Amino acid sequence: MLYFDERGVSRRYIVALRSDQGHWWRDSAGFSQRFTAPLVGRGNRMVGHGDRMVGHGELNRGNGWEPDLQLTYTRLR
Repeated sequence: MLYFDERGVSRRYIVALRSDQGHWWRDSAGFSQRFTAPLVGRGNRMVGHGDRMVGHGELNRGNGWEPDLQLTYTRLR
């Protein structure tokens, strides 16, 4: 998945979809992120939470994850 915004920021994420949830993540030396969104409401919504790791060194190992964002996706019929 490619992300970009009006600030000129762009990022590439790896995405994995299963029958009951979606995941995306990126491992970067300066700013890693992960996001999990399980399906709820008979499969009509994905309610997810993300974490980020900001730090130094290869893949930020050992610095710990902290909460980042929360998103809800709703299917419209």
